[in-house]
Amino acid sequence: MSVPKLAALVVLSASALMTILDGSIVTVAMPAIQQDLGFAPAQLSWTVNAYLIAFGGLLLLAGRAGDLIGRRTVFIAGNVVFTAASVLAGVASGPGWLIAARFLQGAGSALATAVVLGILVTVFTEARERATAIGVFSSTGAAGASIGQVLGGVLTDTLSWHWIFFINVPIGVVTVAAAVRVLPRDRGVGVRAGADVLGAVLVTGGLMLGIYTVVGIADHGWASARTLILAAVSVVLLAGFVFRQSRARTPLLPLRIFRSRTVVGANLIQMLALSGMFGFQIMVALFMQKVLGYGATATGLAMLPAAVAIGGVSLMLSARLNTRFGPRAVLVTGLVLLAGALALLTRLPVHATYLTDLLPTMVLIAGGGLVLPALATLGMSAASEADAGLAGGLFNTTQQIGMALGVAVLSTVAASRTAGALAGGATSAEALTSGYRAAFTLATGLLAAALVVTLTLLRRPKPAASARVADLPVAETTVAGSGSAVAAADGEAAHAGR
Repeated sequence: MSVPKLAALVVLSASALMTILDGSIVTVAMPAIQQDLGFAPAQLSWTVNAYLIAFGGLLLLAGRAGDLIGRRTVFIAGNVVFTAASVLAGVASGPGWLIAARFLQGAGSALATAVVLGILVTVFTEARERATAIGVFSSTGAAGASIGQVLGGVLTDTLSWHWIFFINVPIGVVTVAAAVRVLPRDRGVGVRAGADVLGAVLVTGGLMLGIYTVVGIADHGWASARTLILAAVSVVLLAGFVFRQSRARTPLLPLRIFRSRTVVGANLIQMLALSGMFGFQIMVALFMQKVLGYGATATGLAMLPAAVAIGGVSLMLSARLNTRFGPRAVLVTGLVLLAGALALLTRLPVHATYLTDLLPTMVLIAGGGLVLPALATLGMSAASEADAGLAGGLFNTTQQIGMALGVAVLSTVAASRTAGALAGGATSAEALTSGYRAAFTLATGLLAAALVVTLTLLRRPKPAASARVADLPVAETTVAGSGSAVAAADGEAAHAGR
């Protein structure tokens, strides 16, 4: 890997790490934020929700903007917005101020994150290098959420919650300065080639409203009038967007991208897998604090083995395994490990010990280091160079929807089971543990469902095609003239899996 390519990978990974860290670093600081700024209990969750709504709602639009006006330009703009918003969040003096700053942070994250994969697959055109780059990039993203909890706890306990935002500033400044120097310039195809304003309004409104509905389920319930009405409006907006894309001369989201079974499958699998994984991360942190009595720093450090396991596997093994066995086989293996990890928590005792009851899960969660790079490869498999930003935006959008759904669904299940146990006379610790066990059971089911989709929707390569490419370099399996990976499962030929 040449020095310019390595420098570009470092810049992209640093930006991804910064934005992903921020998505989780707030969770362990929430009690301190509530006490200092006077958040009402119902308001506090909006320090996370505001970020998720802006991030998830704008990803698809940001990805297409990268294709139209240049991915480098959108990436730099996103990091500038995110860094400025971090300053505003750090100096926030009230709930409204902080929530607004978090929304702005989410918007900056969407701009920067949506185009990262598009830049990566156009910088790394040789398939072996691309596999390594995706492994490195995914390791920062996969471990970032867990590292955020560690860092959030340490900063909150040693300095103050303000520093969980201030720490982004020097990273953001350096990232922007380096991006200007090392990222390749690209002009994009021009706004006139895809300025579907109506489509942009429909999809952004539909996604934001949909995520807003999902994150409010824990407070309002699945069957409440509010949830049903908002969900219906969101579905109507998104349906209108799909109809618009089938008729528009310059669609924001060309529907041709969904002709690939591999791409559709990868995005669906990602939603299911991340619903379970991210929900697990939140639930296990709450279990350690509310049942075992861990503090913020102790909770973050307890999650550190998971970050090391995911990051280590993603960085050191995923690229070689994807090259040798193909992303489909690697994905299946990773999902089996993740399902097994979460299954261990379904019988979690009230008086759990870290070494025997939690650490085994933290180790097996390394399966995430196999799943995420394989999904990134598959999710970008049908994108031409002109659509790489769009495919990256779509992939990141399903990621955020999966995370939001996971938190909403698992939190609702846990709260319902806890309330029932308390009504039945259980102690607070027993009731909470019962609720978390129910959430972990559902999370295990989500991973199992992702495995089923993988086995049924993602085709195996045809034996003849497999034999032809088995001993060839991975670069042989890329589409001629395309700037993106074929990434067809298990080394399949260019059109297999479509």
